[in-house]
Amino acid sequence: MDTGSAEAWRLKLLTPSSWWGARWREALPAGNGRLGAAVYGGVHHETIMLTHGDLWWQSRTPELPDVSERLADMRRLMLAGREAEAEPMLIRELQNLGYDPVMAVPLPLGDLTIRCEVGEGFKHYSRELDMQTGEIIVRWQDRGAAFERALFVSRPDDMVVMELRAEEPSAVRAGLSLGLHDPADVKRPPGRPEAPLPTDAESGADGAYVWYAARSDDGSEFGAVARIVPADGSLAAAGAETVVEGAGKVLVLLRMFVSGSREAEWARLKAELAAEQRGYRELLAAHVREHRGLFDRVSLDLSAGGRERSNEELLLEAYQGEAPLALVEKMWAYGRYLLISSSREGGNPCHLYGLWCGEYRGFWAFNMANENLQMMYWQALSGRMPELLLTVFDYMERLLDDFRSNARHLFGCRGIFIPAPTAPDSGLVKTLAPHIVHWTGAAGWVAQHYYDYYLYTGDREFLRNRALPFLREVALFYEDFFVVGEDGRLLSCPSNSPENRPGNGAGGPKGTTINATMDFAIAKEVLSRLVAGAEEEGMYPGEIPVWKELLRRIPDYQVNEDGAVREWMHPSYDDEYHHRHQSHLYPVFPGKEMTKEKDPVLFEAFWTAVRKRLVVGIKEQTGWSLAHMANLYARLGEGDLALECLDLLSRSSVINNFYTLHNDWRQMGIGLAMDWAPVQLDANMGWTAAVQEMLLYSEPGLLKILPALPSKWRRGRVQGLSACGGIEVDIGWDGEQGRLEVKLASSTADQRVLVKLPEGAETVEGRCTLRNTAGQRAPLAAKQGLEIPLRLHAGEATVLTAAFRPSANRG
Repeated sequence: MDTGSAEAWRLKLLTPSSWWGARWREALPAGNGRLGAAVYGGVHHETIMLTHGDLWWQSRTPELPDVSERLADMRRLMLAGREAEAEPMLIRELQNLGYDPVMAVPLPLGDLTIRCEVGEGFKHYSRELDMQTGEIIVRWQDRGAAFERALFVSRPDDMVVMELRAEEPSAVRAGLSLGLHDPADVKRPPGRPEAPLPTDAESGADGAYVWYAARSDDGSEFGAVARIVPADGSLAAAGAETVVEGAGKVLVLLRMFVSGSREAEWARLKAELAAEQRGYRELLAAHVREHRGLFDRVSLDLSAGGRERSNEELLLEAYQGEAPLALVEKMWAYGRYLLISSSREGGNPCHLYGLWCGEYRGFWAFNMANENLQMMYWQALSGRMPELLLTVFDYMERLLDDFRSNARHLFGCRGIFIPAPTAPDSGLVKTLAPHIVHWTGAAGWVAQHYYDYYLYTGDREFLRNRALPFLREVALFYEDFFVVGEDGRLLSCPSNSPENRPGNGAGGPKGTTINATMDFAIAKEVLSRLVAGAEEEGMYPGEIPVWKELLRRIPDYQVNEDGAVREWMHPSYDDEYHHRHQSHLYPVFPGKEMTKEKDPVLFEAFWTAVRKRLVVGIKEQTGWSLAHMANLYARLGEGDLALECLDLLSRSSVINNFYTLHNDWRQMGIGLAMDWAPVQLDANMGWTAAVQEMLLYSEPGLLKILPALPSKWRRGRVQGLSACGGIEVDIGWDGEQGRLEVKLASSTADQRVLVKLPEGAETVEGRCTLRNTAGQRAPLAAKQGLEIPLRLHAGEATVLTAAFRPSANRG
């Protein structure tokens, strides 16, 4: 990216964390996919909140009773129109049998505290995050001298690394300590009881080290050790604090543990840290190579001005109606940064708080698979970070036995049932609510990521050994769960369209229905892909006919009197537009079943359904639903409307450190009116995905270039996007100069692809890629029109140039 400076990938704040009673919410986050650190930015009293992706607590997991015999009675009542009676049957039976589970939540590991002397009072304050390197620096001046604290979380060395610096020799005077995450920093939602705290907290110091441990509710111990290495000056222990005097620079190395005996773990970590001989710069260089190796795979340049402005300044401009281009760029990069920092193979997926939950009983702090988990990872494949999805697959496969128990004990089915919310300790259904127990789409929606991973990477071994077996588990559930109605079509009962209920009051009070459109949209995708993949690999020959028959019996999509696709296929249920979920639009996004080219009439009905949600229900939206809607509008080719959703999001649910929240707590009329505004980083990731959707659409054999380019994005460049088939795509456009350039390179194999250029593209020229039968390269002849069939050769680049005069998008 030619930015002219490093400002494009830098977040700069002119204020420290200041959210009253919960300052962790505005901290700057660092992480290596497993360890997290959140920098508050205080001058006199600095807090670094420490977190670990494997540290969860407060779980209760009794044995799941078998209530599947109640399913037949439940269905009989529902088909008779008595959904209100049927809705509580399975849940009430579980409760009558004594099933009383509790979902685990993330537990903050502790706080590293730095206490510094203040002389004349700070001036010229800032705290900055360099997303390209993962380094956070707090800067200020005092007594006429400059001070810095720099921190990163090393990806290769699994260690928090910090350096305290002073412009003047011997000016660093600080006390460092480790302890329990400050309970005063936790603000609970209205009406919720105070959360318990870990017990047996113990801190210590001996000058060269500080340490800490506490005990979780299950008796396990966790904690950290930090080694303090001054370049000069002196160290001394003062109780549980190490005091540094007269230093110009101080290195701090910190490691965490989440199990084992505290005494043994303290000794082990002290020995490991004592053996580390590298300085801050060497450790940073090793980290940057790995972190930047992921982050720099894709770059975006929208020719934005004002990239040097602070987060606060950019948000103030957004509040006037439009997010400035610099904010759009930085939010795109931030979603990428957050996913990299909170995901790695062998760990746990990024949950709603990423790695940085500062609550002891986090509000909705779990992996939520009726939208949110998927949204976080939408960006990974097109953003050329497929390995980050491996943590999702590892997680799901670790919990497969629990998912099978859910299917068997709730519904008497083979295969798997994934509850919408789960935590790493258990995949059993724990939220006993109708919209959780009666929604069966999570497993199929997760399966989309599995098969997409194969389509983007071409990894046939993954297809055979992981993707197809997972899809088969989903299909086994469908074989047993779906029933055939009187018309010969399938019935999904009980059913739920996530968190919505019909507008005419029909169905169960909590949304239990028959034949939610989403159920069959997901099932159609799973079964179609399973058939295609199994036939390609010669697997499951005896089961393929069963899956084809299920596909034949899936009901058709239906359109209501407004011309919008219906959210429920059953005639008893009317649509409810005032809602944040857009579940029935799955065939357009995140699915790829429905496009304008495949079925223009039905595609228009999906477009109408999207428009109804935003026009009628703006007060019903949330941060993540606006991000979802931006992706939907991009898939519909409506770039200006997609960008408008991001504008709304920036004004309603983005705070100073650019974290996204579930809703606006300030009563401004955009989104749900809730007094409590939980952190939900899914909208951060959804923003990144939406920008990528505006710039590139792909399915096997087809690429759409700039399919939803907003009219305000007059010129720009994106480099390194990935398309199905392992095609790397660079796009540069300049509407003022009238030029478009597209570079394509297949990393997997020779392949044919149809390239569809945006409206406004005219004469096309190609160079340097086509071969004749003798193996000689030949230029691509000039073409007129928007669609260009190409044969790409592995390892070679194809470049297309076109005259380009973009027009404004519809809407």
